[in-house]
Order: sequence, then C-alpha cells, then structure tokens
Amino acid sequence: MAPSRGLGRLLLRHISANTAKLSRGMSIAHRAYTSFAEQLANPANRVQSYVSRSRDPFVNLSIEDYILRTSPPDSTVLFLYTNRPCVVIGRNQNPWSEVNLGMLKAATSSSRTARVTEPPAIGDVDLVRRRSGGGTVFHDEGNLNWSITCPRAIFTRDKHAEMVVRALREVGVERARVNERHDIVLDQGRERRVADPQDTHQTAYTVDEGGPRPLKVSGSAYKLTRARALHHATLLLASPNLNIIPHYLHSPAKSSIQAKGVESVSSPVSNIGLDVEIFQKRLQKEFSSTYAHQGTAPIIEVLGEEHLEIPAIKKGYDELKTHDWMWSQTPQFTLLLEGPARTEIEVNVHHGVIRAVDTKGDCVPTDMLEELRTALVGQKLQQIGDWTQFLQSRIEPWHSHYGVIADRLETLLPVPQLGGS
Repeated sequence: MAPSRGLGRLLLRHISANTAKLSRGMSIAHRAYTSFAEQLANPANRVQSYVSRSRDPFVNLSIEDYILRTSPPDSTVLFLYTNRPCVVIGRNQNPWSEVNLGMLKAATSSSRTARVTEPPAIGDVDLVRRRSGGGTVFHDEGNLNWSITCPRAIFTRDKHAEMVVRALREVGVERARVNERHDIVLDQGRERRVADPQDTHQTAYTVDEGGPRPLKVSGSAYKLTRARALHHATLLLASPNLNIIPHYLHSPAKSSIQAKGVESVSSPVSNIGLDVEIFQKRLQKEFSSTYAHQGTAPIIEVLGEEHLEIPAIKKGYDELKTHDWMWSQTPQFTLLLEGPARTEIEVNVHHGVIRAVDTKGDCVPTDMLEELRTALVGQKLQQIGDWTQFLQSRIEPWHSHYGVIADRLETLLPVPQLGGS
C-alpha cells in the first residue's frame, strides 16, 4: 500500500529538519577551523593560546606542526594537549632499540597472546614518530603536553621550562626546578635549606651530587626552523600508568643493536600529583603573564578533530600514520644476532630495509648464510609480520636452525601494527 500524502509530508519535513541540522553542524565546524587558521596567521595576534580537546596524538602533533609552519614570525603561541596512551619517539630515533615493540605487537595482534615472560600491558598503545628531536616518552591522560612556538631569536632551551616551573610553584610544588639537561625535576633533599624563591634552577631541597636523585617530571624536545623555534615537553601530573611505563620504554633488542641516531637517557620519574585541567588553566595564566609586555591579550581557543579539515593539518596527520614515516626514517643500524650453536650473524638495516647479512668469522655455514641473504636482503622490515612464516616461505628445505634465527628476529625486530592502519 502506498503511503498517504500526509505521511509523505511528515517524512519530507523530518528529512529536511535533519538535513538542516547537518548543514548547521558542518557550517559551525567550517567556521571553527576557518577561524583558527585566520587567527593563527594574523600578524596582529602576537600572543596566542590554544587547547586541544582531541586525545589523538596524530591529530595533536599535526596541529602543533601547523602552528610552527603558519604562525607569524614574531608571534608566540602556547598549545596544550593530552593524548591517549602512546609511545612517542624522536625524529632521529630507532624504535627497535628504544621501545618494547613486542608489547605493542601483542596488544594489536589477534593471532598472538602475550608470553608469560612479558610484563602486563594496558591494551592498545599508539606508536608515533614526531618531527622534533629528543628522546622517547610515554603519553597518557595524566600527562599534559605543553608546546611553545616562538621567534628563534628569543628562544633558549630554558626560557619556557622556567615558565612552567613558576606555574608549578604558584600551586605549591616548591621542589620543582629546571636541571642542567633543561628538564623539569622534583628535588628529593630531606632537609629544607635557604634558597632564592625566584631561582628556577635551585630549590630549598636541591642536594649535592651523591644525594637522592631528583625525579624527572618533564622532558623536552625541540625543532628549529630559519625563523621559528618549537619547544614541546611532557608534564607528568597524574599518570595512572607510572609503574608500567618503564616496561614500554625498555627494548629487549637494545644491547644487540649498534646504531646511529639519538639514544634516550633514562631517569627516575614521578607524578607531580595535580589535576590536569586545573594546572592547564594555571599554565595559561603564567603564559599570559610572561608575555604581558607585548601588550596584547592572548587569543584562547579550543581545537579538535574538525581541524583536520585544514588541508595542511590533514596532510601532516596522514604522513605521521604511514609505515614509511614510522619505520623508514630509522637511521642505519646493525643487529648482532645470535644464531644456533653460538653463531653470530650481523644484519645491517638502512632506513628500514635489510641491506646486508654477514657473519663474524667462519662460524656460520656458507650455504646457510647464502640462504639467509637471499631471503632477507632487500626486504623492508615493516612488511614482515611473522618472521617464522616469512622465512619458511623463502627457505627450502627448512631446518630447525632457521627456526632459532626466526625466534630471535621475532623477539628483536617485531613490527606492530600502527594506529588506524
């Protein structure tokens, strides 16, 4: 039976109302990201402040890079964001020597469960390579990421870390200071000494070498262009994963890899014990105070996924999620692989591609070495999901010695799936 004309009119009104709502929503989103792009690029806006509501590290790092590339040369921009659990490595780092990729792979692979010897994981954790240098860090919802983009001419590695320390002291964290590595630490001295409260590099609890080590609560990374400087850093406020973070940042392959590139420096870490949103507002106030001499009130705006509609941000977002960016950016390294009967095999990898397979001395049979070279040389590590299956498909006849090598490669050179891939 055909619907009545009355029902038809009701359906048309319903469709029209939903279409209007969708159109209004798209219009609001369009105005939001258009407004941000215009405000950011306006040379009159010399002091700007933004907060992201997104928890996606790929979104936030892409917005951050867009700010660096697009903001006026003489402007200073604060950007604050909090990511879902992720491990973020530096631009020039080797993920196989910096990260426990086996833990990440176990969480993303439906065909494999974590081994008894592996520490407990917290589920899916993104792996991200940022565009700045520095070491590997773990982000989660208890970690506030602060980012300052400023003129290169006024940039120093301590300037904005000192700003954050002032904000911390304003809320009662009197043990906070900037150390010689430009990180923020909490002094652990037991006796309170006389100290200058304006000195952001000393506290009343700073102790001489040999005393209790300070606890690191913020690590920094930098990116410099011809006219601009980016300084971004973590700030451990209330991470629920503090005890498990070291497991993610401890690679079982580290001692087996000889590598170029930047290695992370490990330090004891701690939570500060502050609410993220409350301190976020305190830091915005300190930023405004720091740059009040410029005579312009900071623009404060909230950003999010809708800003992926800006082509340059979307392009950066897509690039960060590619295998080529994650794996092929890895500097050259050599894996020292212990094979069967205490044999030693060297696997040379350049930009994620196996370039050579050699042996130390004559301990590996020639035919075995040639089989491995034929199977491995020229292969991209990112394309090998299971080392046993990969080698079995390329080596005949199969021998248990190859199984030993495959197991070692699976332990030392795993490749987890990337977020959204």
